[in-house]
Amino acid sequence: MKLAIYPGSFDPVTNGHLDLVERGAKLFDRLIVAVLRNLEKEPLFSVTERVEMLREATAGKSNVEVEVFDGLLVDYVRQRQAHVILRGIRAISDYEYELQMAMMNRKIEPNIETVFMMPAEPYSYLSAHVVREIAKLGGPLDGLIPPAVEQRLRAKFS
Repeated sequence: MKLAIYPGSFDPVTNGHLDLVERGAKLFDRLIVAVLRNLEKEPLFSVTERVEMLREATAGKSNVEVEVFDGLLVDYVRQRQAHVILRGIRAISDYEYELQMAMMNRKIEPNIETVFMMPAEPYSYLSAHVVREIAKLGGPLDGLIPPAVEQRLRAKFS
């Protein structure tokens, strides 16, 4: 059984993230969407809120789970007995960072592979940071995030 881990902060979850979840769930027997608890950053949404939004958005996918992790990603992947990390790449700048992380993960744990996926074209420019900025300025979010996420995001900035 092939288990993949799709890690991220998901602050908030976007349709680009969900595109990768959808396609990753077709490639792997099980997919864990792993929400990073990073004590050095101050996210807009709490870990609990991000997990709730992800669980709502992935509710129809029987082979997708949502969990929380902290610390080294490779330690978490080992703990879950997975061998694949799924990462999204939108642009060359993403690739440079993701390549560096994948190579370091491989150095630490040679048995873990990183699989890069590009989002569907409508989401190739989309990031949680951009979504937060648009919401903060009262701009339109149609097609960028699920409606339930938009409600929570609008509430944060009202």
